Amino acid sequence: MTEAAPSETETADDGVPWVALHRDTLKVTALFMVGVAIAAGVPTAMGVAAGTSWGVALAWVLPGAVLLVAVGTVLDGLRVRFTRYRVAETRVEMSSGILFRRRRSLARDRIRSVDVNANPLQRVFGLVTVKVGTAETGSGSGSATERSLVLDSVARAEGDRLRAELLRRGVEGDGAAPDEQRLATWEPVWLRYAPLSFLTPLIPTALVGFTFQVADWFGRGGLPVEIVAGWVETYGPWPVLLLGFGAFVVLGAIGSLAIHAEAWWNHRLDREPGGTLRVRRGLLVSRSLSLEEERIRGVEIVEPIGIRSARAARLDVVAIGLKTDEGRSDLTTLVPPAPRAVTLAAAEAVVGPVDVELSGHPRAARTRRLRWAAVVVLGLALVAVVVHVLWSPSAFWSVVTIGAALLLAVGAVAIAVDAYASLGHALTERHLVARSGSVRRATVHLDRPGIIGWRIRQSVFQRRMGLMTLEATTAAGRGHYAVVDAGSGQGLQVAADAVPGLLEPFLVRAGDPEPARDA
Repeated sequence: MTEAAPSETETADDGVPWVALHRDTLKVTALFMVGVAIAAGVPTAMGVAAGTSWGVALAWVLPGAVLLVAVGTVLDGLRVRFTRYRVAETRVEMSSGILFRRRRSLARDRIRSVDVNANPLQRVFGLVTVKVGTAETGSGSGSATERSLVLDSVARAEGDRLRAELLRRGVEGDGAAPDEQRLATWEPVWLRYAPLSFLTPLIPTALVGFTFQVADWFGRGGLPVEIVAGWVETYGPWPVLLLGFGAFVVLGAIGSLAIHAEAWWNHRLDREPGGTLRVRRGLLVSRSLSLEEERIRGVEIVEPIGIRSARAARLDVVAIGLKTDEGRSDLTTLVPPAPRAVTLAAAEAVVGPVDVELSGHPRAARTRRLRWAAVVVLGLALVAVVVHVLWSPSAFWSVVTIGAALLLAVGAVAIAVDAYASLGHALTERHLVARSGSVRRATVHLDRPGIIGWRIRQSVFQRRMGLMTLEATTAAGRGHYAVVDAGSGQGLQVAADAVPGLLEPFLVRAGDPEPARDA
C-alpha cells in the first residue's frame, strides 16, 4: 500500500508546511526531451533513410520522438507531483516517490554545504537545483545520495532563501545586507591557461573517435582513413602530418577555451559573515557552492605541468563532506588556474600562511625515479626495433617512429628529474605540508588536528633503498594525503611530530630496550 504524498498545504505536528517543487520544471523537462529526441532522431533517420527512403524513416522516427518527449515529460510530472520538502527547526525533510514513498531527513546541525546550480533551460524560467550536503563522509551502508537532498527544481529566490537559512546566514539587525570579503575574482585574461590543460589533447582525440563512429553509422567506418590516404597521395605525407598536428592543436585549444570559459566565467570566491566561503561561477550553467569554514581541513595547491610552465596554479579545498571522487572534480576548486601569486594569496586567506620552506628527500628517491625512466626508455627502444623488424616501415614512418621514441625518452628522463625536485615536506604550527608530482604537482597544507591516523607503505624496492611513503588519513577530501618517498627515519619522525602521541606507542627508537617476548 502506498503512502499519499503530503499536500502543499499539509502541515506536520510542528506546524511547518510541506512545499512543492516549481511547476515550471515540466517546461524545462519538455524542452530537454525535445533536444534529446532531435539528437537521437536525426542520425537514426539518416541511417534508416540510407537503406530505405526518407518517407519510411520519418514514419518511424517522428512518432518515436513524440512518444519519447511525452513519456519523459509525464514521468517528470509525476515526480514533481509527488515530491515535497520542508525546513523544520532542527531538520530538512523531503518526501518523494510514486509507487513507493520515501521520506528522507537531514539534521540541520550536520549541513555543511548548499550547492545551487542552474542550467541554461532553468535560467530561462528562473529555476535552480539545490543540493544540500552534510558532513557525513563514511563509506558504510549510507550512499552519497542518502547524505544529501536534491531539490530539482525550485525558484531562484527560494534557492537563495534555502542557502541562507540552512547555513544560518541572512539579514541581520536593521535589515542591511551583510558585507562580504572578496578573496578572488576571475579575470578573462586567465583564459590563456586553458590551452595548457590536459583537455587540449583529449578534445580532438574525442572528435576523431566521434568521426569514426558517425562514419560507422552509415556503414562507411573506413571512410576517414580513405580520405586521409587520398590527401597523402596528393600532397605527400609530411604536409598532411604537419597540417593534422596543427589542426589537432587548434581544435584542442578552442575546445579547452570554450569549456574553461563556460565553467569559470564570472568566478568569485567570497567569505561571508558567519564563517562561510561561497564560490560562484558559470557562463551557461550558473553554479553557487557555499561551504562552512569549520569543516575545512586544509587546501591543495595544484600545478599541472602545462599550467606550471606559465607560473600559474589552481587552489582546491580539503573539506569534510566534499569528496574528490564524486564525478565532479571541480566541486572542490576554490580558484581556477590563475597566476600563482593570486592562488597563494587566496590560500593564505583561507588557511593562513602557506609560504613554507620544504625539506628535501633522500637522493635514493631520485635514483628510484631515474630507474623507472630507464625502464620507459628501454621499452620505447624495444618498440622502435620491433616496428622496424616486423613491418619494415617506409622512410617517413621510420623517421616518425624514431622521432617519437626519442622525444618520449627525453620527456621521461626530464619528468623523473623534475619529480624528485618537487618532493618535499614540512611541519608548521598548524599544518602538515607535503609536495609531490611532476605531471601534476600538488602541495597539500593539511590541518594537523584533522589527522586521525597514519598509513605507512613500503614496496620491496623502497625498503631496499631506505624509503617509505607516509600517508596521513583524514575525514576530509580524498581521505589520505601522502609524504612520498621520504627516508624511513625521516618519515616516522614527521608522523611522530605532526600528531604527538598518535604513532608513539608503535615506535622503537634507537637505544630503547627491546620489548620482552613471551616464552
